[in-house]
Amino acid sequence: MTGWIGNVDGAAWANEYFREVLFTSTHMQLVVMTLQPGEEIGLEVHDENDQFIHLVSGRATVTMGPSVDEVTEAHDAESGWGIVVPAGTWHNVINRGEIELKLFTLYAPPHHADGTVHHTKADATEAEVA
Repeated sequence: MTGWIGNVDGAAWANEYFREVLFTSTHMQLVVMTLQPGEEIGLEVHDENDQFIHLVSGRATVTMGPSVDEVTEAHDAESGWGIVVPAGTWHNVINRGEIELKLFTLYAPPHHADGTVHHTKADATEAEVA
């Protein structure tokens, strides 16, 4: 496929996996995610990637900071909200609601291997350790 065109909100709603890469180009990647109530992505940093996150459904707390020891910002967000995470920023997204948190994210440049599917957070953690 030359590019990706589709209903990205619908793709996020339909996603049942923790993480699924929908499309990867040379300079950008589209990923959908589902976080269960109380689940979080986990505190992380992408030194080489800017990231845009769009919440499709649910409520989240988003944390950010300049280092792992200085995550000083916490923001409540909900469906319809967007979050921009510049490269080098430590961040986390936590589902603070009682329903699944559905989102899509854009990485620039791509962050995950094309075609990546992590069925659960445990699968994602295991893949990152490997």
